[in-house]
Amino acid sequence: MENNINAPETRSHAAEDAAGQSDSLVIIPMYNEKENARAIIEAVLSLRTPMDVLVIDDNSPDGTAGIVKELMQEHPGRVHIIERAGKLGLGTAYIAGFKWALERKHYKYITEMDADFSHNPADLERLRAACEEGADVAIGSRYVSGVNVVNWPMGRVLMSYFASKYVRAVTGLPIHDTTAGFVCYKRRVLATIDLDDIKFKGYAFQIEMKLTAHKHGFKVVEVPIIFVNRVLGESKMNSSIFGEAMIGVVKLKLRSLRKNYGAPVE
Repeated sequence: MENNINAPETRSHAAEDAAGQSDSLVIIPMYNEKENARAIIEAVLSLRTPMDVLVIDDNSPDGTAGIVKELMQEHPGRVHIIERAGKLGLGTAYIAGFKWALERKHYKYITEMDADFSHNPADLERLRAACEEGADVAIGSRYVSGVNVVNWPMGRVLMSYFASKYVRAVTGLPIHDTTAGFVCYKRRVLATIDLDDIKFKGYAFQIEMKLTAHKHGFKVVEVPIIFVNRVLGESKMNSSIFGEAMIGVVKLKLRSLRKNYGAPVE
């Protein structure tokens, strides 16, 4: 898999470190997000805590990448993009982003989030604060304090909620929102996990990352958030995605029983 990283990304990592950039990176996968791309990036950049943005664009035919590149010119050094040849899966997008972040030593907090404002950018600071206060992984959780979901059809709410219950029952993972996609990782977590050994590419990727971090002994906490269904653009979620994840959980559990997890990287 080849990542086409634009020319502004070619300066040395040492030069980036010397520039005094933010120690926080927000990774946002995008596919056909022209309605949201500018707004979500500018919302992240406007936070009181400086955070950089890395977009993973899977060759969106609607011109999403062009909008991101405009923002790269408007905010040099703050907005970055990896362009891929096509839709290669959510998990591979995040893995590409994690590796990119690890190559740049100044990033201490790496957060993944959706592009559609279902995750409130203001909550990025709360997730980072949880990591500053002792967590290794901070999850923006829909279910740690009830069911905090707005504008979802009831069927989808129940499917998501009981999917997390099922994952907890099968894996023993002590997390209420196991499929959450709003997560802040300390750098050492991603440096410890063998990213090339993460098998799932779809939404089961989120479960595998949390289980792997837990098995390595990292402290995982859940920060309550309110999840709001997207207003603009088209949802990528459907029942087949959940079905794939649920079948994959059994395979993940069996694999975890055979695997030796090393101590965290300090």
